Amino acid sequence: MVKVCEEIKVSPEEMRAAYCNALIEEAKKNPKIVTIDCDLMNSCGTKNFMKEFPDRAFNIGIQEQNAAAMAGGMASTGLIPFVHTFAVFASRRIYDQVFMSCAYAGQNVKICGCDAGIAATYNGGTHMAFEDMGLMRTMANITVLEPSDPVMMRSLVPQVADIPGVVYLRMPRKKVYQIYEEGSEFTLGKAEMIRDGKDITLIAIGMEVRQALEAAKLLEADGISARVVDMFTLKPLDAEMVKKCAAETGAIVTAENQSIINGLGSAVAEVLVENDPVPMGRIGVKDEFGEVGPQDYLEERFELKPEHIAAKAKEVLERK
Repeated sequence: MVKVCEEIKVSPEEMRAAYCNALIEEAKKNPKIVTIDCDLMNSCGTKNFMKEFPDRAFNIGIQEQNAAAMAGGMASTGLIPFVHTFAVFASRRIYDQVFMSCAYAGQNVKICGCDAGIAATYNGGTHMAFEDMGLMRTMANITVLEPSDPVMMRSLVPQVADIPGVVYLRMPRKKVYQIYEEGSEFTLGKAEMIRDGKDITLIAIGMEVRQALEAAKLLEADGISARVVDMFTLKPLDAEMVKKCAAETGAIVTAENQSIINGLGSAVAEVLVENDPVPMGRIGVKDEFGEVGPQDYLEERFELKPEHIAAKAKEVLERK
């Protein structure tokens, strides 16, 4: 069961803490789970895992390519390695190693990319992954997801540990808005409709889910009924949910904290054009590099705020 909080506010728990605590609980039940870190245990929040399982945690330093190859080798022995680093390194830097040593080799490896999208804030453009999910979704036989808040993170980490194959999980490191009430449960590959509406559907992922909910309120004030869907699994995409929303609302806007090229917007568009084409718009980073700044500034700079989503929805409705 999934229940949205009556009041959506900043969670008391950081995403990295929710992730690590959930992973520790799974590791208590499954001795095959191990971690590999690249000199970012403090940043990625995995120090407590090492304290709990000192013989199952490996901090190998700044050598991400080796981490991916090492993970593939460990997986070949039956272990379940979780690799942690910033999203830019977990995708761009180690792409070939993930392909060759993990995915192509059919190994059971989990990769966690932290500080995704504008969550990198003051680390700036070099560390701001806008293309990580787009890169990863093109790789064969890989699951790609972005939990929206700590509650969802705790629900999905056990599933990530249980499913076979390569998984790419991206997340902000620090606090986000808590969208869901404690005890909410989610299923990998199945999107959640968290607000109903009849005029248009807002399909969002990650931190943009909260923005989409706020956009729906803005649209409601203008007499527009907007549905909101949390598409937390980018691959495999819940195509049935996309088709259902297209049929029932006749218009769709996607919202993502990443490039609109080959991300959520592209994935949804692929489903629509092959099944039920309806007017559609995309909110996300528009073929640009990141830059240094606080998150509020970056949300405005890259047009990721509720008012941007609402304005795009109105544009799309004119074509409905």
